[in-house]
Amino acid sequence: MADFKLLKPPVEGAKITTKNGKLQVPDNPIIPFIEGDGTGPDIWRASVRVFDASVKKAYAGKRKIAWFEIYAGLKALQKYGNDNVLPEDTIEAIKTYLVAIKGPLTTPVGGFPYVCLSCAAEQGDSPKNRPKKCIKCGSEWITPRFRSLNVGLRQRMDLYACVRPVRWYQGVPCPVKRPDLLNIVIFRENTEDVYAGIEFENGSDEVKKVLKFLSEEMGKKIRQDSGIGIKPISVTGTKRLVKKAIDYALSHQRKSVTLVHKGNIQKFTEGAFRDWGYELAKEAYRDTVISEKELWDQFNGNMPAGKILIKDRIADQMFQQILLRPDEYDVVATPNLNGDYISDAAAAQVGGLGLAPGANFGDEIALFEATHGTAPKYTGMDKVNPSSVILSGVMMLEHLGWQEAADLIVSAIEKSILQKRVTYDLERQMEGASKLKTSEFADALIENMD
Repeated sequence: MADFKLLKPPVEGAKITTKNGKLQVPDNPIIPFIEGDGTGPDIWRASVRVFDASVKKAYAGKRKIAWFEIYAGLKALQKYGNDNVLPEDTIEAIKTYLVAIKGPLTTPVGGFPYVCLSCAAEQGDSPKNRPKKCIKCGSEWITPRFRSLNVGLRQRMDLYACVRPVRWYQGVPCPVKRPDLLNIVIFRENTEDVYAGIEFENGSDEVKKVLKFLSEEMGKKIRQDSGIGIKPISVTGTKRLVKKAIDYALSHQRKSVTLVHKGNIQKFTEGAFRDWGYELAKEAYRDTVISEKELWDQFNGNMPAGKILIKDRIADQMFQQILLRPDEYDVVATPNLNGDYISDAAAAQVGGLGLAPGANFGDEIALFEATHGTAPKYTGMDKVNPSSVILSGVMMLEHLGWQEAADLIVSAIEKSILQKRVTYDLERQMEGASKLKTSEFADALIENMD
């Protein structure tokens, strides 16, 4: 049993374990959760009721999740003290129990900003001009803000694959004519690329050293007033990500895997991602994978039975393709930054991030998460759409092997949308819809579970 500083695991419940690489899930698994910042508490209160209702109904009360609250972001600051936004307790709990789920967490943008512990108001300023009181609520304590906690969680536990399924639910208003044609699963590398966080601030001693090295040792001329970021992409990071994407395609009867890259410009990083992806496919899946070139050279474009097609697309071309020819794409594998853009752009085609689930996978650990932000202006208003966390929970239930409970939730979401019983984000786009609060939408889902 892990030795936690402030956490107390539930008395009832059992650990999920692994055997020969496969999850061993008890009927009462302990699953840690992070409520989230901003609208996170509203969303979580609704979501957990939906999860519990689906499990109870699917298994006649024979299975039940033992929820275990852990902390990150503003709630961690309140519990663990100043600057401790990602406690070791939280990391240890997820490592111990293997499966966890989280709501949205505050993510900073640029500069020297601060965030108020009491009300989450943001204040951007330099360290020298740090305010003594919160500009919004007058609180005496304002704590330095921080880099992305989502990135931190992924890097600390080597959760190298961000997986985002994107599909349309009938009745959801969309900006495209045929949203039903888009049904893709995006595998985004999580630990490398510009998200590795290796960067040096303009004017700092560190950046001066980097600029001097690049100029004197490498012969590269860069403006001296630049900030510098480093973009690592490795053989290891690429091949394990592509392997996970191909494994998913095989286990879910998907037809193709597309490597998305900007290798026409960044030849030794993104171009290498493409080449290493093809290498992995040939090394590990020669009998089941066929390249696009082989398809046309050997089979005249006719896909042989029992094979998965592996192909690649340049990132900017892919943005056009998922709009104009979305049904030609199935599973997508891509470096970190491309995956961030593409997953959000794809979600916009089928209703937005409010209906977009996500998960982060390592070799053993899985952390499921909302894909949207904290929406602090709606904090405590019981207003926002909880479907991103709910659908991430669907992914979690599927990961546990509890497909019956997952299917109940999906069916209930589809039914509620067709009944036009939705939260404000969808209601304002749907003629004759009933606007529900976050909690009321959860009520509707539970009512609609067949």
